[in-house]
Amino acid sequence: MPVAVVTGAAGDIGAAITRHLTATHHVAAVDIDAKALSAAVSDLEADGLTVTAIRCDVTDTEDVARMAASAAELGSVSVLINNAGAARGLTLHSMTPGDLSADLALNLEAALTCFKALEQELTRCDNGAVVNIVSVNGLGTFGHPAYSAAKAGLIHATRAIAVEYGKYGLRANAVAPGTVKTRAWKDRAAANPKVFEEALHRYPFKKLPEPDDIAAAVDFLVGPAARCITGICLPVDSGLTAGTTALPRTFTQSTDFDG
Repeated sequence: MPVAVVTGAAGDIGAAITRHLTATHHVAAVDIDAKALSAAVSDLEADGLTVTAIRCDVTDTEDVARMAASAAELGSVSVLINNAGAARGLTLHSMTPGDLSADLALNLEAALTCFKALEQELTRCDNGAVVNIVSVNGLGTFGHPAYSAAKAGLIHATRAIAVEYGKYGLRANAVAPGTVKTRAWKDRAAANPKVFEEALHRYPFKKLPEPDDIAAAVDFLVGPAARCITGICLPVDSGLTAGTTALPRTFTQSTDFDG
């Protein structure tokens, strides 16, 4: 069974991606949080799924090299899912140099470091796939400027991989989640219990995506049904990046945009 490497596998989205990919791959589940990773993998193994936990700090080049070697020992690595990510700086006004460095290191540099560490494996199999989990923040202005800039950079890096490595049979795509109710929102939801309700007003499709929705998009992009799809960024965002109804309502003065 080919191997898929999933970073940030202990989080809600990472765990959902891992679960989906176990149907077709031996998954190397990678995360910096050993305790959370062990718990996530135990849940999957309890369901009879084949997963190997590898603790790794993806911002550490040497640790990434060790992770890549461990993953290669499991078999032929044909899939890399760069899912690890987090945001620190809320606004440009409040952003510190430390926030900037951390956001760029985790959300852009780490993904490229993981790709380079697994480059030979991914280009050797003739049907490799990379999926970078980006964000709607990389497509619009929604706060967290350094994180957003990093995600925009990762969208470009995805296209660069697709163009430069297509000759090896390697495809590269990105998935851009909108607001997904995960543990990463815990503090914001505690500060404002209506945060998801308020966010939903901005979404044309009045349902927020779940981790499984992101995982299903990833599963599609690495699978044979997407064999000629490469270099794209697929928003899974309930229509957020398509636009909101507020401005059309103002410009047209039509109640068709109400609701």
